Parts: sequence; structure tokens; C-alpha cells
Amino acid sequence: MKKFFIALFLAVCCQFAVADEIKIEITSNDQMQYNIKAFEVTEGQKVLLSLKHIGQLSSTQKGHNVVILKAGTSVPAFSSKCATAKDTNYIPADEEAKNLIIAHTKLLGGGESDEVTFTAPAAGSYPFICSFPGHCSVMQGVMIVKPK
Repeated sequence: MKKFFIALFLAVCCQFAVADEIKIEITSNDQMQYNIKAFEVTEGQKVLLSLKHIGQLSSTQKGHNVVILKAGTSVPAFSSKCATAKDTNYIPADEEAKNLIIAHTKLLGGGESDEVTFTAPAAGSYPFICSFPGHCSVMQGVMIVKPK
């Protein structure tokens, strides 16, 4: 009987541990589209964000990434900084812009994938974009962070 309660206790503990983590899977394609426009997480939750580029074109032709920005960030202003950041795969290197980024994947070409892990920030709405020049006008969405 004691073994049963230990097993039950461990099962309950494991359930709560898993609830503290979430995996978000996003795909992108050669038509400059993400498969989702929004996803939800809970503040303080560990997030494993996976991006898979399901297209055919290379990262220099139609590269895609996911860049999650702080709440209130001006997407047009941020994306204009990305356009001149070719040497850093369109992730701005200046401190002001870097401070606006919560997390980002690598720039991917067709058939490639990447994962990034981060902790969900405070409750609110956080824009996510593809920072490849010209893509964020259509490749954007929102990460909604719910309170605990």
C-alpha cells in the first residue's frame, strides 16, 4: 500500500512539473506565412518554441525566424533596424534593439528547424515577427501571456 501512495505522489508531482513547461510549434513556408497567428502561455512558464521552415527556398532567398518582442514594441521601428542587420542574420546588434527581444530562433532556410527555450514574462501581449527584410508585414502574430 505504501508503494501505491508513493507512486501516486510521484505521478501527481510529475503532472505539475509538466504543466510548468509548454512546447509551441510553429511552421513557416515559402509563401511568407506562419501556421499560427497567436499562442498562449502562462507567466513564469518554461516555453520551448520550435520553428520549422517547411518551404524549399534557402535562408538567403526566403529565410524565416521567430523574434518575440517585449510588449509595446513598435514593430515597424524594430523591423527597420532588422533590415540593416544582414551580418547578424537580421537580428539587430545594437543594445537598444537587443533589449526589446525576449527570445528568437535562428534564421532558417527550407527544411531547417530550430528551438529556443525561455521563461514567459509577465502577463500581457507580446508581438512576434519574422525579421527577414519585408517579411514582418505579413509574418507576425502575438504571444498572449496569461497570469498565473
